Amino acid sequence: MTSQLLPIIDQVSREKGIDPEIIISAVEEAVIAASKKVFKNDENFAVQLDRGTGELEVWAIKEVVSEVVNPRRQLPIEDAQLYYEGVSEGDMIQIKKETTELGRIAAHAAKQVILQKVRDAEKEKVFKEFSDRMGEVVTAVVRRFERGNVIVDLGNNVEGIMHKDEQSRNERYSQNDRTKVVIVGADRSTKEPQVKVSRSDARLLIKLFEMEVPEVYDQTVVIKNAARESGDRSKIAVYSTDGDVDPIGACVGMGGSRVRSIIRELKGERLDIIRYSDDISLFASNALSPAKINRVIIADPMDRRLEVIVDEDQLSLAIGKKGINVRLASKLVGWTIEVKTEEQKRVEASEAMEALSAQAAEEPEVTEETEASLEPAAEAVDPDNEVVPADYDDEVVPDDEDGYVPGEDDDEEDEEGDEGVSLVYLDGLSEERRKVLEAYSIFYIEDLLYTDPGVLNKIPELSEDDVNEIIQLAKAYEQEFGEEDDTEEEE
Repeated sequence: MTSQLLPIIDQVSREKGIDPEIIISAVEEAVIAASKKVFKNDENFAVQLDRGTGELEVWAIKEVVSEVVNPRRQLPIEDAQLYYEGVSEGDMIQIKKETTELGRIAAHAAKQVILQKVRDAEKEKVFKEFSDRMGEVVTAVVRRFERGNVIVDLGNNVEGIMHKDEQSRNERYSQNDRTKVVIVGADRSTKEPQVKVSRSDARLLIKLFEMEVPEVYDQTVVIKNAARESGDRSKIAVYSTDGDVDPIGACVGMGGSRVRSIIRELKGERLDIIRYSDDISLFASNALSPAKINRVIIADPMDRRLEVIVDEDQLSLAIGKKGINVRLASKLVGWTIEVKTEEQKRVEASEAMEALSAQAAEEPEVTEETEASLEPAAEAVDPDNEVVPADYDDEVVPDDEDGYVPGEDDDEEDEEGDEGVSLVYLDGLSEERRKVLEAYSIFYIEDLLYTDPGVLNKIPELSEDDVNEIIQLAKAYEQEFGEEDDTEEEE
């Protein structure tokens, strides 16, 4: 245990790539543990390995006292002066021990501790290296299988584990297969391989595009988001930072060469490349490709919920097999998406209108008794006792520069009403359609001009063509009579 230690430490350090100081520290701790076993006491030992000669020295540390209470940790002052001259009570001294007394048992104990320290150091080294490589794609070699998990060789004597839920559902692995995996985790405490890898993570898809598409690598084309159900289908959303570069065309490549290479790596997984938009309605519509979307309704912005309306023949295409298309689209845009047909939406609107009508019918009518109960409140206001400011000057207000006198033209405005012009005056609007609109509390031409067409489309008695025609009538009225009003104001 003397001069041979340094060559061994140097060899282990080079083979394992571990700092030699870590191994030396482990050796010193191992010898301390062995010394306590051999000498069978709880003496306070200190061990030091000479970095030059490789000599291992062991000392027992004792306190100098006048009266010994614990002989394993204390030494009488008379005996202490035999080792060191001039020591005094309270000093701590080191008494050298013979390492030959440690024997085979101590050497075995030291070996076990050294091995454990080496393993810990290797784990720490692997953890530090791979915790900085999250999301990186590496080529791994399949080595063995354990309880459904795949153990792979990542090189440099480092193993990775691909758990069952990180494997692609349409892939089967064999020993010595080479496959690309993405690093998704690193753990220093586990007994199984520390590095976690995946073939199902969406980051693998993004990295494959970076490897195959130069425009993605240099950020000319940006992948905004990706959603995967590995083995079945994936979607990525892309946009271009250069107006001259088509993001979808760049990802597909000439004759589809780039995207085919990625699909081949993913063992035939279907792949949709979607154009990203800041407009959430347009983005959701694109994300549901290849289905054709009629319109997108932001049903609840707080809960991030969208309603997508499609024709009956597009419903199954928008939802996808077992709901995969709408699930991936929801993941891609980050909103919950509900797909409905026009007929389903009309039925919902009709039921909502019926519920409102029923609620209105249940409201109590104003009778003579209820009117009488309101009279005291009306009598409480006495116009003769109104409070007016002390400096109020009760004189006639003169005409302003435009000749306006308060109250002079008020009666003319009252004839049309404060809310707007009645639908009765809208040329071309049939009585039947007018009654339908009034049944849904639409009484004025202004209501048609400023109401979202989507609201009118919810009225089941009106088709989309009916709504468009009615809106055009309202716009024609505004153009004709609005211009006349403007002309009169100018005069």
